[in-house]
Amino acid sequence: MATLKVGLVSPEREIWSGEAKMVVAQTIEGQLGIMPGHAPVLGVLLDGSVVKIEPADGGEWITAMVGSGFFSIADDEVSVLAEQAELGAEIDVADARRALEDVLAGGGEDSTAERRARARLRAAGQEA
Repeated sequence: MATLKVGLVSPEREIWSGEAKMVVAQTIEGQLGIMPGHAPVLGVLLDGSVVKIEPADGGEWITAMVGSGFFSIADDEVSVLAEQAELGAEIDVADARRALEDVLAGGGEDSTAERRARARLRAAGQEA
């Protein structure tokens, strides 16, 4: 079975790397599903979105919130380079809910902060 070699990184650290069956990323042009044999692509991530990775070993899907960044696909290698990224399993849900409430209570026009707060909850498997 063909697989993808995937690396998800932020400036602080490598968030996840390994072999995957599929990667789903939200770009500024729409959602993109990436499977082995995908044509080469360089895309821009939607700030405040969720990247999903289906591990090749059959384990549970990996979900991560991503801030602005980009991804590249070439020769069955997927690189996701995000300004900000956080694995869903590492997100403190109570903290993420407070952050969203703070953004909404602020009444400001910062849609990026709201998108990121909602994406953290979605990555953690919560409704936002």
